Amino acid sequence: MSAEPIWDVRAARAVDRQWVNGAVERLRADARRSADTHLLRLPTPPGLPVELYLKDESTHPTGSLKHRLARSLFLYAICNGDIGPGTTVVEASSGSTAVSEAYFARLLGLPFVAVMARSTSREKIALIEREGGICEFVDDPGEVYAAARGLAARTGGHYLDQFTNAERATDWRGNNNIAESIFEQLADEPHPVPEWIVVGAGTGGTSATIGRFIRYRGHATRLAVVDPEGSAFLPSYAGRDAESPGSRIEGIGRPRVEPSFVPRVVDRMLGVPDAASVAAMRFLSGRLGIPAGPSTGTNLYGALRLACEMRGPGSVVTLMCDRSERYDATFDDDAWVRGQGLDFEPYLEVLDKAWSTRTWTVSRDLPRP
Repeated sequence: MSAEPIWDVRAARAVDRQWVNGAVERLRADARRSADTHLLRLPTPPGLPVELYLKDESTHPTGSLKHRLARSLFLYAICNGDIGPGTTVVEASSGSTAVSEAYFARLLGLPFVAVMARSTSREKIALIEREGGICEFVDDPGEVYAAARGLAARTGGHYLDQFTNAERATDWRGNNNIAESIFEQLADEPHPVPEWIVVGAGTGGTSATIGRFIRYRGHATRLAVVDPEGSAFLPSYAGRDAESPGSRIEGIGRPRVEPSFVPRVVDRMLGVPDAASVAAMRFLSGRLGIPAGPSTGTNLYGALRLACEMRGPGSVVTLMCDRSERYDATFDDDAWVRGQGLDFEPYLEVLDKAWSTRTWTVSRDLPRP
């Protein structure tokens, strides 16, 4: 007699659905509380026909652009059944993502461990620990992936893996993502469809979300990704060897091309020297009173260059990723910057001229990435 067919199989490892429902609701409540971030119109000089906007992501509860990503990664993992009551959550992060993830782990009552390069700024480490997270360090930034994966395996936890899951965890079609928010906030502006949106790439999730949304909605907007020195993204995009040492500009630039980076939705990539990123960070603070971090400087440098290339009126949008207070002992400290060999004064002259005359002039003598 043949064995009876098996028609009823139950999950061997089912996460408590009541806990899942409560966790998702708490994450939704956080989204409702934080609502949206401001779109700042920068006061460009009279006579310049290009409107320049800064999407201020520093106003999120955890102070950076990564708040959106962290919430999406938690929702993705919870709804996939990877995170449940008491799960140890692990991430490989250079800082800001871990700050935001530690916040959400505490919100859900979960232990959180961030694996990061030892060179991460002490301000960011303090922020992670303030949110209840634990920091583990590696000497080689390229080791963070394997170290985080191994730690999750040893603890029976879950590795969020922002570098793989960023582009798949975010709903790029809408649902108040960053792309939809930008276009809604531009609706009553003189040029509601920007010529360019300019972003950096860390995981690649933000550029993937914006690039897909532009195509989904049929906008004529082009997407530019700015890349700092030492990053693998720009060389790979140009068809060159993608092995790189990694970036000094925290939060963007990677030593390898991350799985979440989708180059086919990017219209143009621009390399930005680290000294130019520092100059643009200082320019924002000194000229406009906006205390932004170095990755915002990278964004602004590229955005202003593209604005100078435009022949007619229009608009350019870029992102303010976080605030300068996270870099008091590094990029906002003159002695530290000099110790890094970064001469940003010549790039300040480039920015001043571009701002005043809409003329982009970079000497051949200035270092290029």
